[in-house]
Amino acid sequence: MTFQNLGLSEETLKAVEDSGYTEPTPIQEQAIPVVLMGRDVLGCAQTGTGKTAGFTLPMIDMLTSGRARARMPRSLILEPTRELAAQVNENFDRYGKYHRLSTALLIGGESFVDQEKALGRGVDVLIATPGRMIDLFERGRILLSDVKVLVIDEADRMLDMGFIPDIERIVGLLPRKRQTLFFSATMPAEIRKLADNFLDDPKEIAVAPPASPAETVDQQLALVHRDDKRAALREILRSEDIENGLVFCNRKRDVDILVKSLTKHGFDASALHGDMPQFRRTETLDRFRSGELRLLVASDVAARGLDIPRVSHVFNFDVPIHAEDYVHRIGRTGRAGRPGTAITIAEPEDAFHAGRIEKLIGRDVPRRTLETVDAANWDDEPKRRRRGRTVPAERGAPAERSAAPKDRPSRRAAPPAAKERGRRAAPPVDAQHPDTAFGEHIPAFLLRPGADPDAQSA
Repeated sequence: MTFQNLGLSEETLKAVEDSGYTEPTPIQEQAIPVVLMGRDVLGCAQTGTGKTAGFTLPMIDMLTSGRARARMPRSLILEPTRELAAQVNENFDRYGKYHRLSTALLIGGESFVDQEKALGRGVDVLIATPGRMIDLFERGRILLSDVKVLVIDEADRMLDMGFIPDIERIVGLLPRKRQTLFFSATMPAEIRKLADNFLDDPKEIAVAPPASPAETVDQQLALVHRDDKRAALREILRSEDIENGLVFCNRKRDVDILVKSLTKHGFDASALHGDMPQFRRTETLDRFRSGELRLLVASDVAARGLDIPRVSHVFNFDVPIHAEDYVHRIGRTGRAGRPGTAITIAEPEDAFHAGRIEKLIGRDVPRRTLETVDAANWDDEPKRRRRGRTVPAERGAPAERSAAPKDRPSRRAAPPAAKERGRRAAPPVDAQHPDTAFGEHIPAFLLRPGADPDAQSA
């Protein structure tokens, strides 16, 4: 099967040939003819299989006829991250260079003024992140009544990032009569329900089992104690033949901390996360793509969908909380049939999440033994530190600490006598009249003739 068999125009085929591609990937082979027919598509394919070209190539041919009007885009592509949106825009520039299609990129961190000017000139393809899309709509800069094709890409990541309410709002603003292309790397129940609401009799395309990593990726797992994780990463980095590598952390603040540690030990590393200004993110990615930067330490959100074809290694400094994220991370390497290596550094507390990952991918991740770092076991209890001292993790205190020293009085000893404390002792209760509770003093009215304290009242 070649691209000539898929029904694409001569101009698009020439652009594909100029890019060096001759054979379509499975998702492209199945999706392109269906999209050209005008049908809705529900596509499920793992990261790195060519989903983006699967919808950009037919859209270029479909949008050739017609003309966009000011502020009224003819198609809309929604992406979860700025980087992924920018890469989709690059795909249209690359494959549509022999067509006269106009595109606009609406992402955060960029000038509203420039984006509004692009919309004012008329846009055939609008590529946007949900937040910036809604911002410009509320400003009255976009009219969505002329959208003929809607693409929702990386739908599972949209769900994880909390974009689904925004997506539902945007879809509600579009014409009911349209073509919808819905792509996701995984297909959990929530995504399936969302697709049922958006799609009309879609053609379902699944080119690989959901959430299955590429077979060309060599997966390894190093199990160490928490305090040894950075040392373990440094040993692995020194022992591997790394062309370039992505290092993933679960939290943005840990990204900066790890970059400082790696830089201190002589590694060429830089950070990529959502709190960075857009110009710095773009600059960092350009350095990484060009080979100027060897290690890119990133969070999941920032690195989702990065189109960097020759990443040799992926390192999970933190075990991902969601098992599906493991597949997305290691999908950055081993792309387009190339070999890759994915090494995960885990600690005993990660037993549950690591087990879910192995259950999801249907096999155990081979263990890696390190030379300078002691291995841990899943059943090892983590060490707890208190006031600078390491305390054993067993329940209960050791026997030598549970016994009180002989030369120290017990805290439960009886308090000193009241007179010794300088306070007046309480008088004893009258034995003959305990209910009066007056102690040694008896009021005079009780001593009057005929007054009997024990007498019953009439």
